[in-house]
Amino acid sequence: MSSLLKLSVALLFSGVAVAGFAQQKIVPAQSDIVFVSKQMGVPVEGHFKKFDAQISFDAAKLDTSKVSFTVDMGSATLGVPETDAELPKPTWFSSVKFPQATFTSTSIKALGGGKFDVAGKLSIKGQARDVVVPVAMVQTGPITVASGMLPIKRLAFKIGEGEWADTSMVADDVQVKFKFSLTGVGKL
Repeated sequence: MSSLLKLSVALLFSGVAVAGFAQQKIVPAQSDIVFVSKQMGVPVEGHFKKFDAQISFDAAKLDTSKVSFTVDMGSATLGVPETDAELPKPTWFSSVKFPQATFTSTSIKALGGGKFDVAGKLSIKGQARDVVVPVAMVQTGPITVASGMLPIKRLAFKIGEGEWADTSMVADDVQVKFKFSLTGVGKL
């Protein structure tokens, strides 16, 4: 293959990458994933400090749009060192055996007004479930903020096993709230 042909192919593929995943990026400093559970009836809020996303989103081509997220389960914090030391253990997130939670979209449906339902597979601690994530998107200049809340049942993902499976201590219902600031998203 000639050098000119190799250069042309490289430029073509770099252009494809720029038009797809490479152009749409999450801005970690302006993004957040929060989980809220109730312990003995009292809301307890935690955060994941490390996560990443790969996004190929075009509001005019939802059938080819894709979203996937990975969350570093070892980065979970409730803000209390003693409690934070328990989260990575097998009873809770088992982050040595299952270092990441993942979400991979299977379809995206427009609901109007910058709102979308993103269907996909959520995997936590080796347990995979089909979910539909409601997402609201707002654009301000070059930044698009995608936010929403996904209710999950922690026991469906084996979070809080053994004595912690008692839902009178820690409720089964957990709200996962997210706000992702994104760059490179086209007009909604």
